[in-house]
Amino acid sequence: MATLEQKVAFLSCAASYGVAAGTVDVIETHMAWVFLTESEVFKLKKPVRYPFLDFSSPEKRRLICEAELRLNRRLANGTYKQVVPLREDYGGRLSFGGTGRAVDWLVVMNRLPDDAALDRRIAAKQLGRDEAARLGAILGDFYASQPRETGPDYRRHLEEEHAVNRELLRDPQFGLTPADLQPLERFDRALTTMKADFDDRLRHGPIVEGHGDLRPEHVFLVEPVQIIDCLEFNRSMRILDPYDEVNYLGLECELLGATWIREILLDALTGTLGIPPSPELLAFYGTFRALLRARICLAHLLETPVRHKEKWRPLAMRCLIIAARESKKLRLQGL
Repeated sequence: MATLEQKVAFLSCAASYGVAAGTVDVIETHMAWVFLTESEVFKLKKPVRYPFLDFSSPEKRRLICEAELRLNRRLANGTYKQVVPLREDYGGRLSFGGTGRAVDWLVVMNRLPDDAALDRRIAAKQLGRDEAARLGAILGDFYASQPRETGPDYRRHLEEEHAVNRELLRDPQFGLTPADLQPLERFDRALTTMKADFDDRLRHGPIVEGHGDLRPEHVFLVEPVQIIDCLEFNRSMRILDPYDEVNYLGLECELLGATWIREILLDALTGTLGIPPSPELLAFYGTFRALLRARICLAHLLETPVRHKEKWRPLAMRCLIIAARESKKLRLQGL
């Protein structure tokens, strides 16, 4: 069977797509290789296995590709096209057609304009308040259309992820000071002092299966708006309070310098969905997400090889600053 290196080489060649000339842009992520032609995107899962996912066999990758297609069509139906096999004939030649055996599977998407991505629009200072409010309303309509879920998976995910946050952020190799770690300690206390608030939200709030990884680079302000790259490989990570997810999107916009977007998104979400959480619970969500983002940034420094090494620690420290601010709003006295 073709190696991953052979597959990447084949998919990096424009002629593989029936194009006589041109180039293919290639992006490597933690769990995939992404190949961008002029009009389409082909995503190949890496044959990796982690505690939270298993892409180790072609059949498992086929199933997760089909899940990615189905789940992302909820918010980007105009973008996600199909799942296609990558085939290998008896001579070892790779192709998208023919009768050779399927040695892997790819998700095929229409390519969206780069300058329509929310992060690009923020960087170019080309985002209006009306557009932000419309995005919040679109998300509200989406969450309102989803079946209500029960809360145990949400609680379990939050507690398990915070335990990992605690372990990694306290690792001496990262050199974080007691002041840096203060929001971590405050959130530890809030897990007890705000337990009743969180439990009440799980019982009565709009807990749904959302996107799971809603960041500005996943939002494309085209017509209609397309929101891509949901977290397809672990359902428990998608079960959440919509206000948690949209608040996180707002915090990510803040990391890009757009501090004004979060309030507009949340106001629009409330106008469409209703049932907002208390300010203290919103701070609970914000502290958790900022700590999680800081942890993920630092975890990139443990990879071999480390990609974009210069990026991760400064971004982690900015996340910890946001976590510190949010954690000051937590209720830490009384039950």
